[in-house]
Amino acid sequence: MKEKIEVANTLKNLADLLDGKISAKKTRLALTTIGSELGSEELVQGAKLAVRENPLLEVVLIGPKGPKEFQQYNTDCEKEAHEILERLLETKEVDGAVTLHYNFPLGISTVGRVITPAKGRAMYIATTTGTTSANRVEAMVLNGILGIIAAKGGGIEKPTLGILNVEGARQVEKILTSLQKNGLEFELAQSIRIDGGSVMRGNDLLNGSCDVMVCDTLTGNLLMKIFSSFTTGGNYETLGWGYGPGIGKNMKNIISIISRASGAPVVKGALQYTFELVRNNLVEIAKEQFITAEKAGLTKELESIKSQKKVEEEVQAPPKKPVTAEITGIDIMALEDAVAVLWKEKIYAETGMGCAGPVIMVAPEDKGKGIDLLKEHKYL
Repeated sequence: MKEKIEVANTLKNLADLLDGKISAKKTRLALTTIGSELGSEELVQGAKLAVRENPLLEVVLIGPKGPKEFQQYNTDCEKEAHEILERLLETKEVDGAVTLHYNFPLGISTVGRVITPAKGRAMYIATTTGTTSANRVEAMVLNGILGIIAAKGGGIEKPTLGILNVEGARQVEKILTSLQKNGLEFELAQSIRIDGGSVMRGNDLLNGSCDVMVCDTLTGNLLMKIFSSFTTGGNYETLGWGYGPGIGKNMKNIISIISRASGAPVVKGALQYTFELVRNNLVEIAKEQFITAEKAGLTKELESIKSQKKVEEEVQAPPKKPVTAEITGIDIMALEDAVAVLWKEKIYAETGMGCAGPVIMVAPEDKGKGIDLLKEHKYL
């Protein structure tokens, strides 16, 4: 089914090109090839598959030396690879990127896209990595908007939204319904369960009952892993389009995420997904949708959340100070939780990326205590 969708998209691109609806200019995407558990060759194979199927796509490799058919910037350091990536985006030498472990700022999270097994239907998962807000309900409301943006970037003019049945779902549903009534353009999906409603169950995940499934990021990340690798045992992702682009109110570039276990089919899908979003000008869509959301009362709704009792404990960051010491050895998926542990003990910390992979940055005088705390909480 995924192949049919991708062939249809490719044929549409070619038809639009012949009709003069889209530019014949190629879209250039950067792909970093460091950090995969499957090796850089697996990511390069995904790039080969993507450009073979899409004559309007050009891929620039950043990482170890690759095939001569690709323009490339060679490095064996993940930190340097991201520095090269950011420079290429800033100078407009590439139009977007696909990478691993990208450190998005607070407020920007990724929207993945999966194939649902019951009917082979594509579904957006909002969100899959990043932190939209420290407050769960606020985060899920914003995630819903990010999902709408991604779906519109994928050509769905009026996407259907479902809210996954997790803690806070009913409050999220109420706020999104209010925003919809006041002008935010989407439809609330209906569960396939007999009692219906917009709060989605496990059956709806399998059936793809909505265009966009709204959830918290940790749940979304888990769903991405299950949907992309349930046939392989989890160590090789074969299905879907990856963990998606980082989207937020102040986004400047289109940077999509794959995981350390993403195989060539998913890398190909991520490049195609990103190509689609670049061609449809996702950054501009995001600006327009946030303006519409504000007119629909977004700020007022979010302020109402803050005035109520918190749905879960909110960890406040201690006073900011320069962080130059690195704590390594923490799994990428546990970074945010590890930072929260340090914040609770009044140690200011940030996530980052070093040459050896993901790191937590702290002040030099806090490093020793920070390591002890992370060991105590089983992060090290």
